[in-house]
Amino acid sequence: MKLIDKQLLDDVSRQAQKSVRLRMNYNFHQSLEDKCHRFLNAVEPGTVVPIHRHPTKDESFVLLRGRVRVTTHNDDGSVMESVVLSPEEGLYGVDIPKNVWHNVECLESGSVIFECKEGPFVPHEADGILEL
Repeated sequence: MKLIDKQLLDDVSRQAQKSVRLRMNYNFHQSLEDKCHRFLNAVEPGTVVPIHRHPTKDESFVLLRGRVRVTTHNDDGSVMESVVLSPEEGLYGVDIPKNVWHNVECLESGSVIFECKEGPFVPHEADGILEL
């Protein structure tokens, strides 16, 4: 059993702060080939995950602490929906259906998201990132 506690969140957040991308994953799955990927994604202000989609995979985010903006987009890049997740405000997470364009922006230092999506890992192909 792996406990998800303040110490683990602090450790992953410290690694994110030192990372060039200002984010760091902590994987619970054993391999990128696993059928279910479960991981922490620690993000720092300045982190903006590019608009992307997963053509065959649903994706769920639960924000454990901090504040992040999650936005879904139309094919032309226009905003469909946007929400600021904040556990303190009772806004805990989102479930994003497959093939929906979306991105994540960190709004508060120390933010940590628990993510779950189907494996195996497939690097984004040219049509998986929205170029505006």
